[in-house]
Amino acid sequence: MTDDDSAAAPGVAWITGASSGIGAALARRMARAGWRIAASARGAGDLERLAAAAPGPGSVHAYPLDITAPDAVADAVAAIARDLGPIRQAVLNAGSHRPVDLRAPDAADFRALAELNLIGTVNCLQAVVPPMVARGDGRIAVVASLAGYRGLPTAGAYGMTKAGLINLAEAMRVELGRCGIVVQLVNPGFVRTPLTDRNAFPMPFLMEPDAAADAFYRGLRRDRFEIAFPWRFAALMKLLRLLPAPLAFAATRRMLPREDRR
Repeated sequence: MTDDDSAAAPGVAWITGASSGIGAALARRMARAGWRIAASARGAGDLERLAAAAPGPGSVHAYPLDITAPDAVADAVAAIARDLGPIRQAVLNAGSHRPVDLRAPDAADFRALAELNLIGTVNCLQAVVPPMVARGDGRIAVVASLAGYRGLPTAGAYGMTKAGLINLAEAMRVELGRCGIVVQLVNPGFVRTPLTDRNAFPMPFLMEPDAAADAFYRGLRRDRFEIAFPWRFAALMKLLRLLPAPLAFAATRRMLPREDRR
């Protein structure tokens, strides 16, 4: 396939972090397009409500899961294949954020985010990649963040994990491509979710979950490596990544509280 070809017909998709926010919105969007969605997250009640209200002609099925438990992840992937069929599209979206103050770093904050955002994603890959390799077919979307482009104030722990996922997806694109697997990197900006509701700072180009899910799904229907939205914020962050360090630091310093800028 070329980068402008669309993906094949809907099948079984596994979405982690599907209980709220962009994960839930994407599950609904893909169900409307005819996909059979296996929705995973730790919140069983939220997943059941998502499944009950899912639009057709597809469907949503709840598979509660903590992705930091590798045996549970393997069991869930096996159950999905047994109940619904082989996973054709994996969307590894589960993750969290917590702001950190690097004037007093706490290793526990970094450890918790690395265990969920990074190692949790690898636990999912450990379960879902081998069957795809055996079939010579499959699609994997790794959800990172535009925050992975540059180190941003208060996002040292979160950005570290998202930059790691960007690097991982770049390696996977080449290694798994030779096995017939399409790997995509998803870099959202600010999307209104329970996590971003905690933010006390302005969030430029904030998207609603349904709009973000539409952009996400359009990207999944193509083979281009990166899916980034909203496009204006993505363009600004890409520019920030390309700036010489002194200019980039001058820009990110403006994100500090005024009294802390020096």
